[in-house]
Amino acid sequence: MKILIADDHALFREGLKQILQENFEGAVLDQASNGYEVLDKISGNDYDLLLLDIAMPGISGLDVLKQLRIIRPKLHALVLSMYPEGQYAVRAIRAGASGYLTKRSASDELIEAINKVLKGGIYVTTAIAEKLMIDFRPDTGKPPHELLSDREFQIFCMIAAGKTVSTIAEELNLSVKTVSTHRVHILDKMNMKNSAELTNYAIKYQVINLTD
Repeated sequence: MKILIADDHALFREGLKQILQENFEGAVLDQASNGYEVLDKISGNDYDLLLLDIAMPGISGLDVLKQLRIIRPKLHALVLSMYPEGQYAVRAIRAGASGYLTKRSASDELIEAINKVLKGGIYVTTAIAEKLMIDFRPDTGKPPHELLSDREFQIFCMIAAGKTVSTIAEELNLSVKTVSTHRVHILDKMNMKNSAELTNYAIKYQVINLTD
């Protein structure tokens, strides 16, 4: 079995590597630290499983998932993210992921998820499974934040968490002007006037948790 671990934190990759070596004897483990490296490696190698972070330099995990549909449609991808499942799980599954776990999950749950995904299943909690079913309703019935594009939603979460436009631009490798334009579109789509309103909304709908 060949597994690609994609995360921009070396210590986290090494921790995952150790867990996998202990539970999947003989598995060949490879690593990538950003979205571009992930796409390069999966283009030239046949992996059985991709363990993928959402927030990475270059191309985000969501964008990587969308590319997988084109270049490696049969590759199983399990998302391991620092973000609560309420933020990104549904979007990740929509984009093509076979499962979603937070980085706070126990190693036993990780192994369970990997085994299920490798057998062709989808690993999500009951709450997310129910949300995926509800997701088939028309857009008019969805809360405003679910109408944002993936990039807009990512920036919305960062703004709501108190990050400045310049900080967001640096972390996402975008220009300040691009982030500012996204902010304008976000405010317009959500019918809000400022970042404080975005933060209040995000807390009310449990999109973010400022105690994390």
